[in-house]
Amino acid sequence: MEKTRSILRIDASMRQSGSVTRGLTDRVIARLEAAEGGASVAVRDLAEPLPFVTERWIGANFADPEARTGEQRDALALSDSLIAELKAADTLVIGLPIYNFGVPAAFKAWFDLVARARVTFRYTETGPVGLLEGKRAIVIVASGGTEVDGPIDFATAWLRHALGFIGIRDVEIVPVGRQMVVGEAALAAAAAQVDALAA
Repeated sequence: MEKTRSILRIDASMRQSGSVTRGLTDRVIARLEAAEGGASVAVRDLAEPLPFVTERWIGANFADPEARTGEQRDALALSDSLIAELKAADTLVIGLPIYNFGVPAAFKAWFDLVARARVTFRYTETGPVGLLEGKRAIVIVASGGTEVDGPIDFATAWLRHALGFIGIRDVEIVPVGRQMVVGEAALAAAAAQVDALAA
């Protein structure tokens, strides 16, 4: 019997209602659950803010893991928990609005807490190697006026690189760009792509 799919849903929209990305991540997960006959879904809602990296955190992170003090372990406890969520997931479903041409600060804060040398990536003589291989990411990227993957979209390419840096290279982007320009057509195209991806 195959293992039940384990999904980590990450919502980066600050909108709790009326969010295009939240609506489409709902749709992705519903399709995945239907295809799999159920799934285990963990939710990380970044509208509940995460702390930014601090000097205390950096000191704890770079300390020898075997020699960390209780205070240093406490400083890394949230990061450890976020990484455990990430490691447990087979599939990431990310709702990512473009804010002012880049990723929301809340999403960058999340990534800063999960990108840790010797834990989610390691350095080698030939460069860094991601340690979270074998995962799939489906990312809803939404914007009001910016063309997704266009010349002023600094979110999507960064996201692909960042996920690849920790070993997640199977990344599927569902664009919902320029909604203020093209209107409902962007949402309709994205919904159709979601249905095809999940299938």
